[in-house]
Amino acid sequence: MPKTLIVDNGASTIKVGYAHHQQPKIVPNVIVRGRNDRRHFIADQLDNCTDFSALIYRLAFEKGYVTNWGVERTVWDRVFNHVINTDPSDTQLVITEPLFNLPAIQEAYDQILFEEYEFNSCYRTSGPQLCVYNDWSYLFGEEQGAMPDCCIIVDSGYSFTHIVPFAHQRPLTRGIRRINVGGKLLTNQLKETVSFRHYDMMEETYIINDVKESCCFVSQDVMVDLAASRLPAASNPIVQEYVLPDFSTTTHGHVRGKNDAPSDEQVLPMNNERFMIPEILMHPSDIGMDQAGIPEAIVQSVSACDQEYHGLLYANILLVGGNASMPGFKDRVERDLRRMIPTDYEIRLAVPADCTVAAWMGGQRMMKHIGKSELQKRVVTRQEYLEHGSNVCRQKFAY
Repeated sequence: MPKTLIVDNGASTIKVGYAHHQQPKIVPNVIVRGRNDRRHFIADQLDNCTDFSALIYRLAFEKGYVTNWGVERTVWDRVFNHVINTDPSDTQLVITEPLFNLPAIQEAYDQILFEEYEFNSCYRTSGPQLCVYNDWSYLFGEEQGAMPDCCIIVDSGYSFTHIVPFAHQRPLTRGIRRINVGGKLLTNQLKETVSFRHYDMMEETYIINDVKESCCFVSQDVMVDLAASRLPAASNPIVQEYVLPDFSTTTHGHVRGKNDAPSDEQVLPMNNERFMIPEILMHPSDIGMDQAGIPEAIVQSVSACDQEYHGLLYANILLVGGNASMPGFKDRVERDLRRMIPTDYEIRLAVPADCTVAAWMGGQRMMKHIGKSELQKRVVTRQEYLEHGSNVCRQKFAY
């Protein structure tokens, strides 16, 4: 029996590991070149980098879809040969792709995985589809039970945010909504804001991304927090100081504590940027985007589904993706939803302990609980691919 390798192939990071592993390894899906030492770092080699200033990124993904297969092949070579050290001929692969992936990109996935890497078999699906198989009883603090008949996966990742309703583990395609706001846009927006107000940080993607993850939170009341951010520094509860790394004595920045003694370190003051940047997730119109925010998009998604599903969908909402780990994200979505929907609907939202690996954990649980006959309906073997080509993949992997 081939071993099962689960690969959540995200635009920012790849979550990879065998189904029998407890946790996946998280690997940057990128090739990076240092501006000063000219070294190239592929995937996990980025851990060996000591100077993160003005890194030059080469990404495989553009706007959520694979556009540079040269970069992706190089990263996959590193992942399959060094990070996980797998034997493709004796491995069953479960790999994720973006929702509504383009047919030409899907064919390229199949061709590379079956013809170049020669995997024994493959199941290509979406991240939200795997998230459905998470342990819902544990997430909602209930006794062990079956998966809900209906649920919504809100996947707010690197390139965009998807709201995907499911009924009986099948996506309701008419209710799927996409918001073109993700972690990449938030980081770029923060770079522009900081560069305008403080220092020129337009080339410091790595540092600003760390600033975002360390300092930003989702406000529960924007007007109240804006008023608080205008107070003098001594009584301002919002303002923080992020100590920038100098790459000689320190390689990573950190948030300076309120009671820390002053020093000559270079600091980046963070005030209303801490909550106004994440606010774009709730109101993309703040930066001129003609799109609904996450709470409104959830309501639109549910409204597009049959009336009989509405109550079950609102009662089983799972928030995943890197942005869902921001402090205050769950409470804000729940608060705004409560204002938008009838009071006779119960609202329940859950956030996994680690939002970034929710799809991988769901894939692991799926492989433990799915029947052999059901698995055979979904998986394409290399022999089937060589006989029928991508047609068999289109038939079996269709949503």
